[in-house]
Amino acid sequence: MLPSFVVLDLETTGGSPVHDRVTEIAAVRIENGQEVARWSTLVNPGTSISYFIQNLTGISNEMVRKAPAFAEVAQQLLGLLEGAVLVAHNARFDHGFLQSEFARIEIPLRVKTLCTVRLSRLLYPQHRGHGLDAIMQRHGLASSARHRAMGDVDVVLAWLASATQELGAEQIQRQAGTLLQSSAALPPQLANPIKDIPQSCGVYLFHGEGQVPLYIGKSVNLRSRVMAHFQAAGKVAREMRMAQEIRRVEWIETAGEIGALLLEARLVKERQPLHNRQLRREGSLCAWRLNADPAARPLLTLVRGEELRPQEFDQMYGVYRSKAQAIKSLRELAEQHTLCPQALGLESGKGRCFAHQIGRCKGVCCGEERAERHYLRLQLALAEHRLQVWPHAGAVGLREHDAESGRTDIHVFDQWCHLATVHDEAELEAALESRQTLAFDLDSYRLLLKHLLLPATRKAELIRLTR
Repeated sequence: MLPSFVVLDLETTGGSPVHDRVTEIAAVRIENGQEVARWSTLVNPGTSISYFIQNLTGISNEMVRKAPAFAEVAQQLLGLLEGAVLVAHNARFDHGFLQSEFARIEIPLRVKTLCTVRLSRLLYPQHRGHGLDAIMQRHGLASSARHRAMGDVDVVLAWLASATQELGAEQIQRQAGTLLQSSAALPPQLANPIKDIPQSCGVYLFHGEGQVPLYIGKSVNLRSRVMAHFQAAGKVAREMRMAQEIRRVEWIETAGEIGALLLEARLVKERQPLHNRQLRREGSLCAWRLNADPAARPLLTLVRGEELRPQEFDQMYGVYRSKAQAIKSLRELAEQHTLCPQALGLESGKGRCFAHQIGRCKGVCCGEERAERHYLRLQLALAEHRLQVWPHAGAVGLREHDAESGRTDIHVFDQWCHLATVHDEAELEAALESRQTLAFDLDSYRLLLKHLLLPATRKAELIRLTR
């Protein structure tokens, strides 16, 4: 299949590389089609193995009590992997655990990986199941040590032999090469294998040497989007700089695109990544409030910060990220609709404004236009910029569900503000009780305008919540 590869399998105390630990390692090294090394060992995880895992794997706490810790076998494992491709069934799982274990002893793990689940999908696209049990049934394979590390390694080796006999060595090699080539554009210093990144919806974070992220983005396909950054590095200077600085990729999966958008906006505000073009600080948000009196001067006042209350949005227009942006927008509106800049508060003074002198104001400043008529024209000009009043009697949720992962997220909103993303009733109740934390957020507002007011584009189920 490949000139040199190591088929590896791990048994662990659970499914999380962060919280769980390795209990058994098995590896067989193949060079030029011949087995040259076979090694396995129990590992003391330094924590208790649950009854469920003991029943599943047959590995008990007593069996690992006197086994070596991972740090004691790490160098032997590195020697076995040196110069070879790590092959595993669901390589993301095994590589993730190895990476975490090596990180705990401050040793970087840099090895190419090949996932035999993905290889099976390429070789046998007509079949739906590609787990080890499905493969065993399909190819008539048996194992007396299923869920033990070496037993599962032998199953993978038997499957590779069966597939090679059935499809030919050339096709196996070609498809394996296809999987390996997908990482050809990766920066050489990148610690994460690109195959570990899921092809699901979520947010990704690029990290360099420092604490502040280089870049934060979102995608409906995390792996494809991250690869697109690296593939663009040869053409786009900004992407090249990031590729040179990046050391690892972090990702957070979500149930859908709305959750990814919300999470991306929050993380960019909190962490202020170096390469994001727009750092979304909300402290300077402002909007125009229209006076109810047509004869008032000025007709518009700038509302900022905590005064920007969603309950009063029927009197407000536009949301801007700075005072300068708000004034620029209003000047353009005044010029486009021949409104009086003096009446709007853009200029000081009394009597004829300069705009009237050059024919760009109809004269409300000097009595040539009635104040009521000018006010009506102003309202019409502002109409498309008017902020929307919250269209619901209370809080609502947008429910997203990912059928493939089984994940469900409910995003809770009230008065255009994102209260929380919850997954159970207790979290929902806590979110509904946290009204004191309401803070207007421009990104959430724009997202909700699309998903609440335009049902035809809604990508999530709307849930009306009662307190």
